[in-house]
Amino acid sequence: MKSRILGLFSILLLISCKVKENTQNDLNYLQNIEQVAVEASAKKSNNTIQTGDQLVILITAKDMDVVKPFNQNYSSSETIQNNANAGGNMPNQGTTTISGPTYIVDSNGNIDFPVIGKLNTTGKTLIDFKNEIMGKVSQYVINPTVNIRLANFKITILGEVNRQGDYVVANGQATIFNALGLAGDLTMYGKRNDILVIRTEEGKVTHGKVNLQDANLINSPYYYLKQGDAIIVQSNKAKEITSRQNPNTGLYLTAISIGITAVAVVISLFNRK
Repeated sequence: MKSRILGLFSILLLISCKVKENTQNDLNYLQNIEQVAVEASAKKSNNTIQTGDQLVILITAKDMDVVKPFNQNYSSSETIQNNANAGGNMPNQGTTTISGPTYIVDSNGNIDFPVIGKLNTTGKTLIDFKNEIMGKVSQYVINPTVNIRLANFKITILGEVNRQGDYVVANGQATIFNALGLAGDLTMYGKRNDILVIRTEEGKVTHGKVNLQDANLINSPYYYLKQGDAIIVQSNKAKEITSRQNPNTGLYLTAISIGITAVAVVISLFNRK
């Protein structure tokens, strides 16, 4: 009897170690990074400007008086507080200040820029638009500098993360790992190999799945996020099982374990006699 109980404990221990090993593997990201040829990690996200975007555009030059007409209704004391953790529970972390006049892209993709007039943003990235503005301002100013930022680059993160909510990315560039970092990473119940990304671009809604455990994610079109992306982390089987279990199951298992241990001790003492 004693040998049978010891054998049972050995089996349970092996199963426990195996489960723990599998669980650890399930929680690891980019597990095959050494075997993946990284093609897109050095490429920046080519996000195009969308209607409703808030563009912060500041023109500077050696003589700031010369560029004042291009920065109408703006003083250096004006700032826009852009909170990287807008949807989280730590509102002061990651706060960045973006300063400059703000222009909202209208339904036709246009903004009204001082001196120059109406400019169209359709199909253009921030870099494209910056170069266009620089070319036009250069007709009036020698060696101008154009600073342009997207003030409302917002993403939504829902599901099995530690802090669900909307997040504003100050520099307008983020990978899916940046986003999940803002949300405090996935919980232990988050499904790491089947994350849904919903994207709205040019009025069209698309979606895709990403696997955080597979390093090929780096080459996915959903590795770099776009304005308005929604990330949805689904629950894994462990969460489903836990939700169906009786809340007292843990107590029952503990009681059974204590009972088996007590029986083993009694048998051991009995055999010694």
